[in-house]
Amino acid sequence: MAFLAAALDRVKPSATIAVSQKARDLKAKGRDVIGLGAGEPDFDTPENIKQAAIAAINRGETKYTPISGIPQLREAIAQKFKRENGLDYTAAQTIVGTGGKQVLFNAFMATLNPGDEVIIPAPYWVSYPEMVAICNGTSVFIEARIEDDFKVTAAALEAAITPRTKWFLFNSPSNPTGAAYTYEELKALTDVLVRHPHVWVLTDDMYEHLVYGDFTFTTPAQVEPALYDRTLTVNGVSKAYAMTGWRIGYAAGPLNLIKAMDMIQGQQTSGACSIAQWAAVEALTGTQDFIPRNREIFQGRRDLVVSMLNQASGIKCPTPEGAFYVYPSCEGLIGKRTEAGKVIETDEDFVTELLEAEGVAVVHGSAFGLGPNFRISYATSDALLEEACTRIQRFCGSLR
Repeated sequence: MAFLAAALDRVKPSATIAVSQKARDLKAKGRDVIGLGAGEPDFDTPENIKQAAIAAINRGETKYTPISGIPQLREAIAQKFKRENGLDYTAAQTIVGTGGKQVLFNAFMATLNPGDEVIIPAPYWVSYPEMVAICNGTSVFIEARIEDDFKVTAAALEAAITPRTKWFLFNSPSNPTGAAYTYEELKALTDVLVRHPHVWVLTDDMYEHLVYGDFTFTTPAQVEPALYDRTLTVNGVSKAYAMTGWRIGYAAGPLNLIKAMDMIQGQQTSGACSIAQWAAVEALTGTQDFIPRNREIFQGRRDLVVSMLNQASGIKCPTPEGAFYVYPSCEGLIGKRTEAGKVIETDEDFVTELLEAEGVAVVHGSAFGLGPNFRISYATSDALLEEACTRIQRFCGSLR
């Protein structure tokens, strides 16, 4: 339709949202469906954070806020980066958005011109290339293969950089794979970036606190201080603090970039929800005791899912270092037939037939740029995960 913007021709709807909605629709029709599509902790927001929001309401903190966030939250963000990441930012170098997604979008909107390239490791979060496309940029994908634990190599990054490269977009731990880069792996990438001063680094650290075993999280500007002046470090309270619906993301970076993002946000949404911002102040400055407790629960769920999936015929599931996703390969099932005679030709066929046959909703890997795989979010109860994996085992065993 000519009335609609041409930019829409470059954009696809979110596959993860579509899967979650399909699961909800089937449940509404009475189907027994286990939805493993949503990237959302099943834990409730901690009580101290909820009480801080209630106190803010009772104080009358219900007016418009400054575009980039209330001063108390921006200062808390600066202190968080210093305390947890060894990064020195002033409050003026921070910005608060309505979720990490808005922060990322505004960074692209503020910097991308037609022809500018953004290097994105694949598999990638489904929204990355779509945001780049809306903002007139071009996504350049580097494949992070299963044999490399879903991590890109320094050589692959070097080969992808051109004079048109504007950003390297980096997400660790990763959505959708859960892969997380060690200090040494990250240093190999930052060594490449140091040699290309025209390339900026946009790092999405949303799953920072969800790493398992003895893994230690690091972020690019922490590993390589020479990148500080061209790195935007993005984070938020959604995952570690179980605050997805509060919609608070944030970032810190060079002052001129933050000012440009502030200008865009000022003509877009203005400041994020005042109550949610006060809740986020408490999240960042209050007790952190629940984070290791939740992390231990997630690790147990990860181990359960990996073990059960690797017992399913034709499935290969690596053990991720972080986040709350696994990204198993279903390559061993391609070409097989369901009991109804349907041939599994793609990972999308696999997840479609799995949902139809067993009522388990997962997301096909091709939506994330690498297949034949599928993503499972294990941010739900052990009982549901065990039942879902049992159904997956049964479905895989039924294929011929």
